Amino acid sequence: MNAPSPPLRLLIVDDEAPARRRLRDVLADCAGQISVDVVGEVDNGLDALSQIQQQAVDTVLLDIRMPGMDGLECAAHLNRLDNPPAIIFSTAYDAYACQAFDLNAVDYLLKPVRADRLVRALSRAHSLSAATIDHLREAHPKARTHLSVNEKGRIVLIPVTEILYLKAELKYVTVCTATREFLIEESLTRLESEFAEAFLRIHRNCLVASARIREIGKLPGDDDGHFLRLDGLDERLMVSRRQYSALREKIKSI
Repeated sequence: MNAPSPPLRLLIVDDEAPARRRLRDVLADCAGQISVDVVGEVDNGLDALSQIQQQAVDTVLLDIRMPGMDGLECAAHLNRLDNPPAIIFSTAYDAYACQAFDLNAVDYLLKPVRADRLVRALSRAHSLSAATIDHLREAHPKARTHLSVNEKGRIVLIPVTEILYLKAELKYVTVCTATREFLIEESLTRLESEFAEAFLRIHRNCLVASARIREIGKLPGDDDGHFLRLDGLDERLMVSRRQYSALREKIKSI
């Protein structure tokens, strides 16, 4: 006789308390069909990331629209874990979102969640690839609140508001804050598009936080050479001739 399968360790992530209670009630109704152990519930993406790194979680029921870090961003950070949990998104009806999920074979639940639909989702939940999450984010264009890296099996979050500059080097981008640097595997062009409201290009390989610019100066002995300094950074960053005029105009309008 086969031993019974261990219960699915589940984390509920939703910023609305009634929605979390509804999910718990529906899960209780499903107890005879699927064994689930709700290991916790949180109301935001940051706490979800923290809790998942502190205890074993098999599956996350993840709301999409939440203040601050939304569900899609949270999923992207979770995907950097060595063994990411399975993800099931939950959402109020959004035709475009649902079409994106269907095209990418991603399971999702429409609110209010029905018991039969929840059982089906839990029985086939799986982790998502980075490419799948990228496609989903295209249907929900919202700038991330954090970048992230995997360091020794743990996710380290980098608040976008703390980033001084982003510099492309070979296939990596260096993310510089006032305290340290990180290497991420992302496209500088894509980062520029995503964070256009907060960062300015000063060189073909460098974006800087516009709110941190404190000085633009001329290089001695160079008629066309310019540099830039940022608050919290002693280093001088070179401004290309091509970007200098555009940079001056953008700074005037800030």
